[in-house]
Amino acid sequence: MPNSNSKIHRGGQEAGRRELVSRSLQSAQHCLEDQDFGTAYAHYLLVLNLAPELKANVKETFQFTLFKWAEELDSLARIQDLFNCYEQALELYPDDEVICNSMGEHLFRMGFRDEAAGYFHKAVKLNPDFADAKENFYRVANWLVERWHFIMLNDTKRNLTYLKAIESAVRSGCKSVLDIGTGTGILSMFAKKAGASLVYACELSKTMYELARDVVAANNMERKIKLLHLKSLDIEIPKHIPERVSLVVTETVDAGLFGEGIVESLIHAWEHLLLQPK
Repeated sequence: MPNSNSKIHRGGQEAGRRELVSRSLQSAQHCLEDQDFGTAYAHYLLVLNLAPELKANVKETFQFTLFKWAEELDSLARIQDLFNCYEQALELYPDDEVICNSMGEHLFRMGFRDEAAGYFHKAVKLNPDFADAKENFYRVANWLVERWHFIMLNDTKRNLTYLKAIESAVRSGCKSVLDIGTGTGILSMFAKKAGASLVYACELSKTMYELARDVVAANNMERKIKLLHLKSLDIEIPKHIPERVSLVVTETVDAGLFGEGIVESLIHAWEHLLLQPK
């Protein structure tokens, strides 16, 4: 009899769940008809948590409800509530490029361009044919990728000078390399091509970090270069890199010279991350 009672109990729970899901779906629909988007959103959250098997069925309606509710929250300056809703939505639909793109658009309008770029980039990764996300990513990249990056990358003399210097250092015995402020990752790739056994690269900008990942992967080096989305001053041994490196390379010559500071970065690298001469 205990087994029979247990089955009856489970059957009752399942029936109750189905009833609650059905009522919540009906309530959500009524709220949408009344343009009560906040309440509709809450009902859909309940439905999706109780019945995750319905995700595909309600996806488009849930997106519509989320976006309408987010517009209201934005107009009311309830910014934290807006972000909370998107975080909840992305927990339910972590690989939804439309939600990622919409989150990026809100972040961009609020001035969080680096964070916005991360969401636009993810949306493009999820769906390379998503035109709106691509346009948004290129737009925010124009704000964040400084023009001198393009000038430097096309400076053949400069690149050859760096390459020869890195090759010389690696030949002389520097087998582990840290690239501070890697940008597109070009100096890290020089180090790896020169024969360095271990190459680490750090980049504070989320946009440049994602760009470096793409560039390194396009050159089939994603398993050979460890990229860190960190300030160089925050790198710890052995948390981020296993031991001190034998060579530090950098070309952080933008406003960081007066901000985080190339001097501070190099002093930190010398004292904490670089092998000391015997």
